[in-house]
Amino acid sequence: MGTERSVDTPHGPGRLVTARARRPVATLLLSHGAGNGIDTRDLEALASGLPRHGISVVRFEQPWRVAGRPVASPPAHLDAGLVAAARSLRSTVPLVVGGRSAGARSACRTAAGLGAAGVLALAFPLHPPGRPEKSRLAELTAVEVPTLVVQGERDTFGRPEELPPDVDLCVVPGGDHGLKVPVRGPVNQEEALEIVVEAALEWLVREVVGSRA
Repeated sequence: MGTERSVDTPHGPGRLVTARARRPVATLLLSHGAGNGIDTRDLEALASGLPRHGISVVRFEQPWRVAGRPVASPPAHLDAGLVAAARSLRSTVPLVVGGRSAGARSACRTAAGLGAAGVLALAFPLHPPGRPEKSRLAELTAVEVPTLVVQGERDTFGRPEELPPDVDLCVVPGGDHGLKVPVRGPVNQEEALEIVVEAALEWLVREVVGSRA
């Protein structure tokens, strides 16, 4: 059953929505992108699918979104919000931080300071569309804990083949930056989201839960 509460951050109140596992073995804290909130298809699928397997999922809505502002806060503000959210959890099981797009970048930047056991990067925005020279790869490669990147095959912010070969990667066939797939693509939308949830679960069990057994 999900619960919702407000959390104080240095830049205003954020919102935490928790889908708690009955006997949690890890907690996954996810934040959203710059153009949407925590109700995107991938974040909702993870919150729905992982708790039955022992992974509590906490979705964090940044203060700018809670306040109804149309433009995302600067990266430093996003990081401060995510840190405040993580520290409010007081998790007794391994904490994995993640998010989609801008939220994935924030997770990469804050993971070390939070002592996170891993990073789940959904639709990592490797560069602005059509601007590969504006690479953000350094944020991803700087992470020193296990990291899984879930990337759409057609993501204009960075296709899977643009990532280094040693990156732990799950490709969503036909997926765009929102992990939306074409009507006549290789998989339908339900199957695409199942790929996301199954890949995240397998990775969490292997790299986070299993490594501490």
